[in-house]
Amino acid sequence: MQSKDLLQLAEQFGSPIYVYDAEKIQSQYNRLTKAFSKVDKLRINYAMKALSNVAILQLLKDMGAGLDTVSIQEVLLGLHAGYAPEKIFYTPNGVSLEEIEEVNAMGVQINIDNLSILEQFGTKHPNVPVCIRINPHVMAGGNTNISVGHIDSKFGISIHQLPHLVRIVENTKMNIVGIHMHTGSDILDIEVFLYAAEILFDAAKNFKNLEFLDFGSGFKVPYKKDDIETDIEELGRKLSKRFNAFCTEYGKELTLIFEPGKFLVSEAGFFLAKVNVVKQTTSTVFAGIDSGFNHLIRPMLYGSQHHIENISNPKGKERFYSVVGYICETDTFANNRRISEIKEGDILCFRNAGAYCFSMASNYNSRYKPAEVLWLNGEGHLIRARESFEDLLKNQIPLPIAATV
Repeated sequence: MQSKDLLQLAEQFGSPIYVYDAEKIQSQYNRLTKAFSKVDKLRINYAMKALSNVAILQLLKDMGAGLDTVSIQEVLLGLHAGYAPEKIFYTPNGVSLEEIEEVNAMGVQINIDNLSILEQFGTKHPNVPVCIRINPHVMAGGNTNISVGHIDSKFGISIHQLPHLVRIVENTKMNIVGIHMHTGSDILDIEVFLYAAEILFDAAKNFKNLEFLDFGSGFKVPYKKDDIETDIEELGRKLSKRFNAFCTEYGKELTLIFEPGKFLVSEAGFFLAKVNVVKQTTSTVFAGIDSGFNHLIRPMLYGSQHHIENISNPKGKERFYSVVGYICETDTFANNRRISEIKEGDILCFRNAGAYCFSMASNYNSRYKPAEVLWLNGEGHLIRARESFEDLLKNQIPLPIAATV
């Protein structure tokens, strides 16, 4: 997308606003499928926790994607978006047996990540096809909050508990159809990924009726100019060859599954905010915008960097600014960042705002959540209206008048 398109959308729909480029989402999906074209049976399950707007789900469904979900609410959104139950994969963590059973009744593929629930579910439902999430004890990911395959992680069944796991499966006579892993996000070293894959292959040999292996995702995308990213094409060449060899060894053609979220939508997203005030102090020039960590928390939560540009003055002289929000706590998006000269009323654009941005937004300070727009075929389509005061009150129940006297 071009800056003039983004400016036009900010004028048309107001700010702050999230904009998603459909063409970029589609190109990322095609890039991944092409990288693994040597695998006969490939399935891409979009990790919808990254961006769960129904319009985005519909866009990916039309491309042939399945869904990776982590809650019963995400399952319901997927069904609402038109996904067939068998195209939805459910990988919860720390949920009750009752929720898993409720989702199972919808016909969705269940993925269980702890021994206790596995034994309970297998005892009650031995014929239900189940996938098992393995923790390979491989440290990967760009931040401890998003590295989920290490030894102290709450996710998955430890690879060292494999004998116990196999015993549960044998005792309950469960129907295990898949093995799954996910080591974390922002993986740079594909050799680490391939090492974890070997652990998954070894675990898979313990189960004779598998239909698929799910390798999760966590592919890194570039966040700034000349930033490094996961070499998807090299990973495709190396893992495809190894996966095909394993299928031959296993004696059955399995489906290879990935569940990318950030990889598909991060670079497609733009967050646009208006500059409310430019404030000069003794040492710093602050650009205060009409947003805060209630709309974009990743820089404060993960220390993530989003490239920020002044699309109202793209060729202006660069100066140093600290870009901050309007929340009643420190909500700094960037410290002393070089940005084209900023004036009050300018529109700033945050790039890589497609993943874990709107989906982590809140009403903190009783602020409204922003609108979302999908840029499709050269037009902006409103896919979520901006919240209003009525939305803040929707589920609140005031005290009866008598109780306040």
